[in-house]
Amino acid sequence: MDAFTTFTGVVAPLDRPNVDTDAIIPKQFLKSIKRSGFGPNLFDEWRYLDKGEPDKPNAGRPLNPDFLLNQPRYQGAQILLARANFGCGSSREHAPWAIVDYGIRAVVAPSFADIFYGNSAKNGLLLVTLPAPVIDRLFAECTAAAGYRLTIDLAAQQVRTPGGETFGFEYSAGLKHRMLNGLDDIGITLGHAEKIRRYEAQRQVEAPWLFVEP
Repeated sequence: MDAFTTFTGVVAPLDRPNVDTDAIIPKQFLKSIKRSGFGPNLFDEWRYLDKGEPDKPNAGRPLNPDFLLNQPRYQGAQILLARANFGCGSSREHAPWAIVDYGIRAVVAPSFADIFYGNSAKNGLLLVTLPAPVIDRLFAECTAAAGYRLTIDLAAQQVRTPGGETFGFEYSAGLKHRMLNGLDDIGITLGHAEKIRRYEAQRQVEAPWLFVEP
């Protein structure tokens, strides 16, 4: 996955609390275990006026003009501003897959569901937690100015507004290491490749019968 260091992107304000994973990627699209291809169906029930199906092409589907991601001022948004308890509901890992596949690199909110939080870090989606009053200010600034951008510095654990104001955020050291180095679970495991090879070699000496071909 791509490393996350310092990033500046257009912000899209999703002004709804308790956005659950079925809203992020509806259940009928959970038929693939690939991490790609889910972006066109992100927020499908809000984004389109008809019902989406896995075997139905998205090209030509009627868009909901009231949904923010369909509005011209938020085209190309790479940071999502959200309300409390974002990512609640079922634990599907497809939710961060869909968000990342759409092109969003970070979600900024006052709180997140625990399982969604862990799944996001494993898939390169940075979740930034800021106090609710700060989120309120960012919503006001974002809706007042087209093309509103935030800069997120993960190394410094800071969010910077266009006016230069900065807000610090907490982030666990383990997840920060993953994100800064672009390491998913496989990447973390491969970081111990030499230890694994030494163990396998030692195990062949200690219990050679386990490695005999049948």
